[in-house]
Amino acid sequence: MVRIGSQVEGVLESARSSRSNHRMVIYGLGGTLKDTMKLSKYGINAVFQEPLERPSALKLVKATQMLVLHEFRRYVRIPVITEVSVAAGQKHFSASSIELSSGGMSLKSTEEVSQGMPLEVSFALLTLPRIWVRGTVSWCKPATRTFGIRFDPRDERKLRIKEWVESYLES
Repeated sequence: MVRIGSQVEGVLESARSSRSNHRMVIYGLGGTLKDTMKLSKYGINAVFQEPLERPSALKLVKATQMLVLHEFRRYVRIPVITEVSVAAGQKHFSASSIELSSGGMSLKSTEEVSQGMPLEVSFALLTLPRIWVRGTVSWCKPATRTFGIRFDPRDERKLRIKEWVESYLES
């Protein structure tokens, strides 16, 4: 939530130009219609009027609930530790998962990887039988021996992971 006014433009510019946050839900607070219209290019999703009144605030939250839920499901990270088999070309090694999302996962391993490295991972969860999915190393921190992978958007097997994440959130 940002307070509508002259100081907020830099924050909105930063949020909307960020690769990972450009689609985030942004609520405005207060300000005049003129002030809000000046910021329209940043796509403020909804504005709470001041003074805040419970019925109108609840109505606004209810109207934007699905936006927030969709954003949460897109970026939710589920902490889960399981053994992961990694195949990077001819190199095969084991890793432990740290977090899982529908778009990727973070891992810990003694093996070195580099950003941009294509690989395929295999793992199983309590209600998800072993699955293989292609991905790419999106970040790595050699000091902590951790790295993240983004699942290949063309690999349809990742849909099973997305379904698992959604069922986990609903339970």
